[in-house]
Amino acid sequence: MKRFIEGECRTQTTLMPESLDDYVSETNPVRVVDVFVDELDLYKLGFSRVEPAVTGRPSYHPSILLKLYIYGYLNRIQSSRRLEKEAQRNVELMWLTGRLTPDFKTIANFRKDNGKAIRGVCRQFVVLCQQLGLFSEAMVAIDGSKFKAANNRDRNFTSAKLERRMKEVESSINRYLAALDTADLQEPAVAKARTERLQDKIAALKEQMKMLKDIEVKLNEAPDKQISLTDTDCRSMKTRGEGIVGYNVQTAVDTKHHLIVAHEVTNVGVDRDQLTNMAKQARVGTGTEELTVVADRGYFKSEEILSCHQAGIIPIVPKTVTSNATAAGRFGKAHFIYDDTNNEYRCPAGQSLTYRSSRIEGGLKVHRYWSSSCRQCAIKAKCTPSTERRVSRWEHEDVLDTMQTRLDLTPDSMRIRRQTVEHPMERSNCGWARRIS
Repeated sequence: MKRFIEGECRTQTTLMPESLDDYVSETNPVRVVDVFVDELDLYKLGFSRVEPAVTGRPSYHPSILLKLYIYGYLNRIQSSRRLEKEAQRNVELMWLTGRLTPDFKTIANFRKDNGKAIRGVCRQFVVLCQQLGLFSEAMVAIDGSKFKAANNRDRNFTSAKLERRMKEVESSINRYLAALDTADLQEPAVAKARTERLQDKIAALKEQMKMLKDIEVKLNEAPDKQISLTDTDCRSMKTRGEGIVGYNVQTAVDTKHHLIVAHEVTNVGVDRDQLTNMAKQARVGTGTEELTVVADRGYFKSEEILSCHQAGIIPIVPKTVTSNATAAGRFGKAHFIYDDTNNEYRCPAGQSLTYRSSRIEGGLKVHRYWSSSCRQCAIKAKCTPSTERRVSRWEHEDVLDTMQTRLDLTPDSMRIRRQTVEHPMERSNCGWARRIS
């Protein structure tokens, strides 16, 4: 081992051993965690067992378990069993907990019993960031991510799934009954054994059918016609791949320091109705009246954009393309320029599409525009296969146009969104998301 850096002998003792504090640098994040938790009023936040019981075995103080919980989040250690092991071997955790080593059951129960209080700690951290002036830019990025729950797909039911399962059970019962009729044709000994086996299977299937009937009653009483047996709050949701049974975790993150200013766990699979709700929570979290929120096109919904505008929040969300004209190689709505002065559209051929009528579509008041010159137009084939090209305009379309102009003037908004809000999700999993709901 010559000319290599050599370590110390494991059996060598020293007269004055180093203290545990010497192993934790002054800039180590665990020191921040330690000071932050010690300054919290855990009783006011709602943590259980802050006051020790008069009798019985002494328990761990909630501050110790909270420090352990926060350390696990910061270092992506979500499992209670892994946290138990880390507390026994990790020098940082030894320093943070004073060499205390709670077992995994104690850690799991702490997280289960103090979900509301832990959420309050998150709010206290946001308040601290406000006091330090970390939200001065007043711009947040919003995104949602779906996390799988502990509930198995087989224990989640919708009306269609329940009906399909009941048909499968009924078909199996009929098949076994038919097999039971033919069992008597076998030798007496074989026939008896086979009959008993088939009767056991039929009895089990009938019991399963009874259970499905009970589930059907509960399913009809559920408001969204969906129930989960293991985790009653989770729901089946569509993802880019196959659907999952879980939660949709909404997060609003400050674009300057990448701090989470608001979060919410929902069981609604789509993001389109979450923009205003999360934007308002983010405004409270940042403590500012003028707030700009950036989100991807999954959040685009006309009513939500208008609601943000009316609340004094500036949204930046790309429009969703729903027209088939562009896909078919024809002119899209973007090729038709609106003239606010004359309340008409100018088409690519230079003709005016004037206002004709209004109607309610999907609860929204929509104006309709078209021209009588479409039939003689030389480029009609590039515009529409119908008699004339009709353009619809929502009564508050000017709000959407203003937002699109804002997006055009800040082309890096979507890049900032990706760099800001997608990283916190890497630290999460469904278990942690569920416990703070």
